[in-house]
Amino acid sequence: MRSARRPRSVLALLTAALLAVPGITALSSAARAADADLARNGGFESALDGWTCTAGSAVNSPVHSGSHALQATPAGSDNAQCAQTVTVQPNAQYTLSGYVHGSYVYLGANGTGTTDVSTWTQSAPDWQKLVTTFTTGAATTKVTIYTHGWYGTGAYYADDISLVGPGASTGQPPAAPTGLKTGPITSSSVALSWPAVTGATGYAVYRDGVKVQTASATSATVGGLAPSTAYSFQVTASNDAGESARSAAVTATTAAGSGGGSTGLPTHALVGYLHATFANGSGYTRLADVPDSWDVIDLAFGEPTSATSGDIRFNRCPVTECPNVESDADFKAAVKAKQAAGKKVLISIGGQNGQVQLTTTAARDTFVASVSKIIDDYGLDGLDIDFEGHSLSLNANDTDFKNPTTPVIVNLISALKTLKARYGSKFVLTMAPETFFVQNGHQFYGTGKWGGQDPRCGAYLPVIHALRDDLTLLHVQDYNSGPIMGLDNQYHSMGGADFHIAMTDMLLTGFPVAGDANSVFPPLRPDQVAIGMPASTNAGNGYVSPSEVTKTLDCLTKKTNCGSYATHGTWPALRGLMTWSVNWDRYANWEFEKNFDAYFG
Repeated sequence: MRSARRPRSVLALLTAALLAVPGITALSSAARAADADLARNGGFESALDGWTCTAGSAVNSPVHSGSHALQATPAGSDNAQCAQTVTVQPNAQYTLSGYVHGSYVYLGANGTGTTDVSTWTQSAPDWQKLVTTFTTGAATTKVTIYTHGWYGTGAYYADDISLVGPGASTGQPPAAPTGLKTGPITSSSVALSWPAVTGATGYAVYRDGVKVQTASATSATVGGLAPSTAYSFQVTASNDAGESARSAAVTATTAAGSGGGSTGLPTHALVGYLHATFANGSGYTRLADVPDSWDVIDLAFGEPTSATSGDIRFNRCPVTECPNVESDADFKAAVKAKQAAGKKVLISIGGQNGQVQLTTTAARDTFVASVSKIIDDYGLDGLDIDFEGHSLSLNANDTDFKNPTTPVIVNLISALKTLKARYGSKFVLTMAPETFFVQNGHQFYGTGKWGGQDPRCGAYLPVIHALRDDLTLLHVQDYNSGPIMGLDNQYHSMGGADFHIAMTDMLLTGFPVAGDANSVFPPLRPDQVAIGMPASTNAGNGYVSPSEVTKTLDCLTKKTNCGSYATHGTWPALRGLMTWSVNWDRYANWEFEKNFDAYFG
């Protein structure tokens, strides 16, 4: 039965009449005279400025208004959240709105002090507006607004996000610091200090125009610098209202280095893995037959008796698999001959099949003892860590790469420091992580603030950081990699020089971890960095031609022949190249080695 239609009240008719008059709004409108839009860069016209995103970038199509919008792509373990923290007033009402495009797109607010809110759309084939409201708690001064998609559902878009309500009185940013000066200077670091700034709650340090670290006090030491190199430094002060202008610049030139360090590597080194415990399509290569161009030879691989035992064994390739394998006596003689020629021979631990998880201190101690035995038995120069797969993974509450708490991380760091101390300054320590465990930490670190991410994301970062003063070489595997976001907030994929340039620039410039400007992974010295590449198309995904290798080296060491990625410096002291593998390069008629020799002479 249809109900009778009620007559409209006089008040309702009056309200409708008022709304019909241009310039007059109802008294209940969400946008009161004292209200303001508190969202920063809600239209993404300044890229991701103000936002922290796990997997996002600014695009120019599609857009709801203006020239840019957010594009974010969820993965199987990440919902591609973009968030920003906004200063608000307690006991105040706010309206959060935004336009979204795509499937399963969410808009919400956390930390409201009352009931956190969110709204979503299952499908928005065209731009759709989402709106939600909340009231802050009696002690709430900050809330976090966010947008995200859903796991593995494809890219979504967001634009014109606003948070309308009473603005909080945040005052003014502090004045720029004055009196910046340098302190002790070494071959790899510069100490800085400056007077306190009134009203500042923190400071940021810039090196050659790039923010490299933050500080709560009025001093900082910038590390990871190249020897005999001039750098320019500036400092800013900040508080809740924002960041000050930069201070006047001071310059400093680092002290001379030791020309490759006490490990005795040449200025530019060629590193290669030698299949010592197995054969495959490339065939077995005897150690004595490795050409003199190879400066560091990593014996692949030492593997554990079980994933958590810590007991590493080096079982050389059996005659049944490698008919031309040399005897133990000849192998040891070849090690000595290589060393006499100035080469370094290391045992590489791990590899694709060698999962190593030092979950206990007992496993740590067994690792140290068993690795020492291999080094001593064969008279080797050091150790390469090539942990892959599930060897390194971060616990859910382990969020600070500078202070790790996960046992497999802490125990590995302890084991490597023990080995370095046992063998002294000439001990060669190298690492060969995959991009997923290093550069991917720029976007993701462990399970993330909201959970759901792969706990292995960035898991090598605490190990590298803790060992940076002991580390001889880091040669990240720039192959078998998915797309990685660079410092330009763009994704880079394998197949050309740009990928190697972007990935290496991140190591030499430093980068925020998980997008947090207050948690910056400091740069490594260029003499600590080599670029990992496959020797041939048979060796792995991501092979690039010799001409692309040359472009990479030109751009990073000379800043010439660069592509679309703009580097943050020039590093003539870049140590060199690593490849998988010596065997595959031999199979390809030594293409990789010949190109290296032609470039560095």
